[in-house]
Amino acid sequence: MATRDDVIRTAQRGVPLSRFFPTRRGARQPAFAALDLAEREQVIEVFTGLLEGLYTHLPLKRSRYGVDPVQRLRLLQQRADRLDPLGFHYELADIVTDLRDAHTRYVGPSDLAGQAAMLPFLVEAYGPVSSPRYIVSKVAKDRSLYGNNRYFEAGVEIRWWNAVPMDRAVDRHADDETGGRPDTRRARALESMTLRALQYGPPPDERWVNIGFVDRDGTDRELRIDWRVVAPSRAATSGQLSSGLGERSFGIDPAAETHRRVKKLLFAPHRWYADRRRTEVPVDASVPDGEWLPTSMQDALAAKVVKVRGQRLGYLRLWSFDVADDGAYLTEVIRLLGLLPDRGLIIDLRSNPGGLIWAAERLFQLFTPNPVMPNRFSLLATSLTRAMAGAAQNETELAPWQQSLDDAVANGELYSRAVPITPIEACNDVGQVYGGPVAAIVDPNTYSAGDLFAAGFVDNDIGPLISVGEATGAGGANVWLPEHVQGALLGTSYQQPTLPRGIGYTLAVRRATRVGPSDGAAIEDVGVRGDVQYAMTKNDLVGDNSDLIAFAGRLVLGQPRTALTVSGPDGAGRIVIRTRGVDQVDVVVDGLFQPSVRVSGQVTRVTLPGDWTGLEVRGSQSGRLVQRRLLVKS
Repeated sequence: MATRDDVIRTAQRGVPLSRFFPTRRGARQPAFAALDLAEREQVIEVFTGLLEGLYTHLPLKRSRYGVDPVQRLRLLQQRADRLDPLGFHYELADIVTDLRDAHTRYVGPSDLAGQAAMLPFLVEAYGPVSSPRYIVSKVAKDRSLYGNNRYFEAGVEIRWWNAVPMDRAVDRHADDETGGRPDTRRARALESMTLRALQYGPPPDERWVNIGFVDRDGTDRELRIDWRVVAPSRAATSGQLSSGLGERSFGIDPAAETHRRVKKLLFAPHRWYADRRRTEVPVDASVPDGEWLPTSMQDALAAKVVKVRGQRLGYLRLWSFDVADDGAYLTEVIRLLGLLPDRGLIIDLRSNPGGLIWAAERLFQLFTPNPVMPNRFSLLATSLTRAMAGAAQNETELAPWQQSLDDAVANGELYSRAVPITPIEACNDVGQVYGGPVAAIVDPNTYSAGDLFAAGFVDNDIGPLISVGEATGAGGANVWLPEHVQGALLGTSYQQPTLPRGIGYTLAVRRATRVGPSDGAAIEDVGVRGDVQYAMTKNDLVGDNSDLIAFAGRLVLGQPRTALTVSGPDGAGRIVIRTRGVDQVDVVVDGLFQPSVRVSGQVTRVTLPGDWTGLEVRGSQSGRLVQRRLLVKS
């Protein structure tokens, strides 16, 4: 029976790219990629209808980039019979990629599902944007993947990539990447230089790379490393998606999610192995400061205590929102917050590729005493979306958009009204859980539902947002898969066929816009800008983000601090309210306000009526609400 280490070693090694993509007469010709002319025409027809009738960002992309994907598809149809099999896939993928939208991708044949080409190390940049430096931040432990080269290790600086200066090589990769801003494209290019999700883009042109690097002694060296193909798999701890409307509530970059799983396989293999099965975690689990707390959702969440200026702060890492159950995700975040100090909290969303929109947006309420608003979404106003909204099977989900889509014909509007996907009630049903000051960290690879979390964090005035780089990745949409589109269009005149050979797509269907002070502002191609910008250091990349955490911690410690906890009721029906920095407490019992209590000390006792069912405790400072807790009688 294979041991854990055997399973990990086999998964990490995968197969050489040359074996996965066999050559035929000197050209890459995977046998599974061949489509006959009728199949090619069907694929083109489906993509033309989707981009013209359902793709929510089409007006923006035409205006911003001067591209017309619909016309390019018509031209492709004219010469579809003259392209070799792989050339047809490349051409179609290029048309979609030029939209610079990681939500909207051409998905290659199903033989490629879950497969990723990888080089067994990670390259990251540090320093100012104008003159970045590139180092190997992580390496896989299996040294045979590097030809047992003892000089190639974490911390070495990369100068050349296939004989091209590294900075120029990144720029060349960026030209082929998605992303509305140059910094976003560069961030994704840097990742794609060692990771390629094969279902969402072409494989590497080369079978190996020649890397020129400077070792730790300052000596110039060169190393050849082969591309290999691995299958990182989806984490069992994320749960299984159920069929139904919930599947249409995702905002995710699926390629980036595959990359994230490959990183875990290569650089945290024991955690990757644990993800392959569900693990029960004791509620009272405790570990020393600085170590990750055990969690049943370790693929999506992590938390630990960090120290900044001698103060214990909480650090919550939101790796991903790619979970099946937003309620379970919310519950686990609440449990972890209860194990962290209330002095202050750092929420880190760097490289979060998104996931379930409900899971992201229901978190806002945990960190603020005020009611929160989720982001809003709208549909492109076309005859297709009107027919879709009117279909019987969509009556529940799309009803809020239907009337405005009909009105758009008379009003000449491009879009329907903007409506939340996550119900407002679901965003306020738990209320504040964490009372300390909070700051969040994002970067250009924070995408989709990660963008939505960052937007809600800022627009609901939860705390300062720290941006590594210019802003978040700028993915502002709800993304659907072919089965979602087919189900929504069933019975309409726009009903979609199943594409041949397992070919598919991901499509941005509902456009996201912001609320609050930024009401109506788009997220796509713009992203969410931080209140403060930060440039990563070399120490961050090889030293567990120590400088970044210290920077964020100082920002948290500089914010005003208040606190409120509620315990009880005891046998006499009294609750005990402990406060810090609060001068007035208000208790609302079943919707009725009780007389306000002026707080002179840190402990306040209130007797409740025996028949209460719901309780709200509010703490104010100089007339401003700063703490709030909701309790339900068990």
